[in-house]
Amino acid sequence: MGCAPLQLRTATPDDLEWIFEARHRVYAQELGQHAVDPTGRLSDGLDGDNVYLVAARGPDRMGFVSVTPPWLGRYALDKYLTRDELPVLNDDDLFEVRILTVEPRWRATAAAPLLMHAALRWIAARGGRKVVAMGRTDLLDMYLAVGLRRAGRTVRSGAVTFEVLTGRVTELTQRAMSRYGTTLERLRSEVDWRLDMAFAPRPDGCEHGGASFTAIGTDFRTLHRRRQVVAADVLDAWFPPAPGVRAVLAEDPAWMARTSPPTGAEGLLSEISAARALPTETLALGAGSSDLIFRAFGHWLTPESRVLLTDPCYGEYAHVTERVIGCRVDRFRLRREENWRIDPGRLSAAVESGRYDLVVIVNPNNPTGRHVRAAELRSLVAAAPSRTRWWVDEAYLGYAGPSESLAGLAATSERVVVCTSLSKMYALSGMRAAYLVAEPDVAARLRRRTPPWPVSLPAQLAAVAALRDPAYYEDRWSRTHVLRSELAAALAELDPEVEVEEAVANFLTLTLPPGGPSAARLVTECRRHDVYLRDLSPLSPLYQGRAVRIAVKDTAENARIVAACRAALAVLRPGPAPVRSTRASVHAR
Repeated sequence: MGCAPLQLRTATPDDLEWIFEARHRVYAQELGQHAVDPTGRLSDGLDGDNVYLVAARGPDRMGFVSVTPPWLGRYALDKYLTRDELPVLNDDDLFEVRILTVEPRWRATAAAPLLMHAALRWIAARGGRKVVAMGRTDLLDMYLAVGLRRAGRTVRSGAVTFEVLTGRVTELTQRAMSRYGTTLERLRSEVDWRLDMAFAPRPDGCEHGGASFTAIGTDFRTLHRRRQVVAADVLDAWFPPAPGVRAVLAEDPAWMARTSPPTGAEGLLSEISAARALPTETLALGAGSSDLIFRAFGHWLTPESRVLLTDPCYGEYAHVTERVIGCRVDRFRLRREENWRIDPGRLSAAVESGRYDLVVIVNPNNPTGRHVRAAELRSLVAAAPSRTRWWVDEAYLGYAGPSESLAGLAATSERVVVCTSLSKMYALSGMRAAYLVAEPDVAARLRRRTPPWPVSLPAQLAAVAALRDPAYYEDRWSRTHVLRSELAAALAELDPEVEVEEAVANFLTLTLPPGGPSAARLVTECRRHDVYLRDLSPLSPLYQGRAVRIAVKDTAENARIVAACRAALAVLRPGPAPVRSTRASVHAR
């Protein structure tokens, strides 16, 4: 196959000319799907809006594949079938994969599997969950072998008959890794991968934050790097824990390290009970909210369970329900034009059918930062079918105010459970301490599924000390709002086409303009300056691959974030910014 490296890239202008010529050679001259054109080129109305991925070896272009994202509002299949005939075309998370094409001399190579792998990775990196494609009937076995399924429709184009095929991205990825994993792993070190996402998915399939720790060093040999890295890709507090927390952790660390904690964290339970005015029998503890999510959902849900998640939403919920348990998951789509707010009327209508075993609400939401008033949530719960349980994640509630908690309702209702992490609000992310509030019988059943010593001794001591100093944290939370607004204003000055959205929590969102650099490119470029931001694209196709979440830091680190974004945009969008009548917008929501 030659010595030149095999390259995967998005199409360049020169590539497009070759693509149009190759399409004509294959689909007009070779297959007779289209009439022969005197120009020797074949293109269609989607060109310019869809994305072409190209495989090349040195100067030789091997093949290409086209991906059409849902935010265009149209697909190639629209030419053949109506939305009533193929309802899947109405889904907001559907990407169309089409015209996978390999030049004849390269058809016996790994070009086709690599292009399909690249398409799936590109789609997953933009939050895609489903794909649709047209597969030639004479090659149907090949398409079915990679995990695509018949949609029950065939279409004819010229001399070629196609079967309409669909599939879920996670299942297709797993099948591809199983079928071609050895080949892909062998090629990983050989491929010049120029796409804006990782070559392979994470082993667990969940795109967590926290890439900044790879820069610090996960082997802990270069911890001095923590002073150089701005970790704005995770939502850890910008401030240190309360003085009492620091004092108790410093008093006798050797004793804390070697000593087993109270078996059931009785002291911490008592402190939470007093601080939140909740009976201890309504509480269950965990080593962070993820521990509680995995334990509770694993207890309540089965593959037959139906779950409703907001979209976008904290990615751990989709991971646990879809990938770990295998539930049937529906999405309640939030809308940018509604400022990402949950519309109570729409949500109530979605839930009223009674088909959901669990509805998950993150409040304030991560990653939008939007908050639903407690009174509205109470009304939604009251109007919902009695069989539906509500899980309310209040990890960032302190930024909205403690009166907005539904913990009191959860303590008396079997239909509501409130999960609260002590990590983000109390600067204890490294301690891993969280609790949930539920009706006593519900809480007791979860406590029975809790192993002894669920929270470490340092974490118990730190959490107790933190809860005893509410004044310190209220001051820090108030200061966070100021820092967030200052950061938003500074970011908005960078480019007139950049949109900055802030809400109530300790983070904001920066959205790049259509046709500009992807969020992934911005994130990568900022890392050159040791500034780590979170690409939101994998969480939802509603972000269109253009949104970045930025955690609020202190004044000095916020200045570094702004400087890194300025430098990155100068590289990614060289030349003077386009002149517009309005400057970049900051939405305080």
